[in-house]
Amino acid sequence: MNRPAPIRVVVADDERMVRTALRAILSAEPDLDVVGEAATGAEAVSVVRELRPDVVLMDVRMPETDGIRATEQILATLDDPPRIIVVTTFENDSYVYDALRAGAAGFLLKRADADALVQAVRLVARSDSLLFPAAVRTLATEHVRAHPAPPAWVAKLTGREGEVLRHMARGLTNAEIARLMEVGPATVKSHVAAVLAKTGTRDRTQAVIAAYEAGYLNGGGENRPAG
Repeated sequence: MNRPAPIRVVVADDERMVRTALRAILSAEPDLDVVGEAATGAEAVSVVRELRPDVVLMDVRMPETDGIRATEQILATLDDPPRIIVVTTFENDSYVYDALRAGAAGFLLKRADADALVQAVRLVARSDSLLFPAAVRTLATEHVRAHPAPPAWVAKLTGREGEVLRHMARGLTNAEIARLMEVGPATVKSHVAAVLAKTGTRDRTQAVIAAYEAGYLNGGGENRPAG
């Protein structure tokens, strides 16, 4: 029986000791392969473009180009970009929120234990789930924007699309959403694509952030989808 290919990881952090520790933890797992490292955001972009990993562990505070700008550049310029996990010291750091808005799949605290790190990499690599959706919600609700009226996209969402968006905010994968809604995965994929198009976002994280900022997921517009 053939084993799946190892998950290829790039570690980006300006502290050599942190990179060494992360590499040691991940390399001890047979299904994980650290293929590269970067000490700055600019170097992270270059390394990712060259090596095309599946997952990037991205520190947010780095010299030259920080992790936020690096995340934006990676996701905007690669056709099939890796999933990016922001690694941070403080979960309420505004840098974390900015990185999530840029499209990071989630974040991980530097004090997380080895098992949490390994499982986080596996989660984002093997599924379309978001990492730590509850924490994402907390960060997002702290940055809710004041709108005189709901954004135009709120009225454009169908009832089914709104349901899918709420499940996305819970961190559910397409397969999990399909089981809950009793529809096929292809139908859910179509709904997700429609949600991204109508919200004007590139990926699931950005769509969920936009929904929280618009008040859609905290009572501001949740009950006003079309259809």
